[in-house]
Amino acid sequence: MNQLKNIAILGSTGSIGRQTLDIIAEYSDRFCATVLVAGSKVEQLIEQAIKFRPQYALIADESKYAQLQEALAPLGIHTAAGAQAIADAMTLDCIDTVVTATVGYSGLAPTISAIKANKDIALANKETLVVAGELVTELLKKSTSKVIPVDSEHSAIYQCLVGEEPQSVKRLIITASGGPFRTFDAERLKTVTVKDALRHPNWDMGAKITIDSATMLNKAFEIIEAHWLFGIDANRIDAVVHPQSIIHSMVEFVDGAVKAQLGLPDMHLPIRYALGDASRLATNEPSLTLADYANLTFEAPDANRFPGINLSYYALEKGGNAACVINASNEIAVAAFLREQIGFLDIYKIILQSLEKMPFVASPSYEDYVNTNSATREYAELLVKQMKN
Repeated sequence: MNQLKNIAILGSTGSIGRQTLDIIAEYSDRFCATVLVAGSKVEQLIEQAIKFRPQYALIADESKYAQLQEALAPLGIHTAAGAQAIADAMTLDCIDTVVTATVGYSGLAPTISAIKANKDIALANKETLVVAGELVTELLKKSTSKVIPVDSEHSAIYQCLVGEEPQSVKRLIITASGGPFRTFDAERLKTVTVKDALRHPNWDMGAKITIDSATMLNKAFEIIEAHWLFGIDANRIDAVVHPQSIIHSMVEFVDGAVKAQLGLPDMHLPIRYALGDASRLATNEPSLTLADYANLTFEAPDANRFPGINLSYYALEKGGNAACVINASNEIAVAAFLREQIGFLDIYKIILQSLEKMPFVASPSYEDYVNTNSATREYAELLVKQMKN
């Protein structure tokens, strides 16, 4: 009988977190949820804790702590609140693998804490490597932590690289659905609404990631993440729009061969692969039937309509804290768009103006990243107020 692998889930109430719990329930003889962490959805966290009985349940929003403690203390579940408590919890002995399923910059500190504590990482929080890829990469060199990506694109690349020599890789090809506005012209993009942007054609994701897909900033972030995950230069990482989302990414090799990983657009597969430590766990989930997809099409991304995709190459060439500025300003701009305070195209404007304003730090420390993130958010909020309808 397999020894249970103890799982901590950062962002257990989000889309990836909930699907991770699905898999833990499906393979209860292999996995156990020992630590659950949520942002502010205390009722959902309580429900999850009652069902899965973790040793610890933590919430980032300290105003929700009393409710969490009152509900779970009678069950013997340890509770805590706040960013520092969450980061500290990642060092607990009852954790083997941390699933970083939280969205945005908030995933950085607890992921760093987990790496320093030699925990394996199932990485679904792309911002960790976008914001501080150089720092995280250096920490991994000093740790026994193993990182297996959960993003469907990076999981696909990871799977395609198994058994291959690094020198045989010519380039990585990251696929993109194109989002809900793939066929919209520039004029039409000026008037799209939040409701329009949240209507993703293929994937069921959280609001922030869905908007990033609509702007194609998510693809910029994925290019940056791929650079740090796989050690491939930016000029050897391309993106291609693939509206059907069946091919999740590809690797081209020096002999001209191209490997692709295919599957239905369902995040259970890459989560299952990561939790299983890159082994394949049998499932009764529906199979991909290629006859149902007679046409798999591809097109080049349009950087004129979706200029965000080129920010990846700028950030990797510039280095330093540039990507941190892009991420922080994007998080503020997306939140403002979701509140209907700014227009869709204003997201790009806020990012570009933030890049112009924020001081560049060539070799940032962790404290530099923290300060850059804070200062950029403050400036981006000011821009939002100026643009507010």
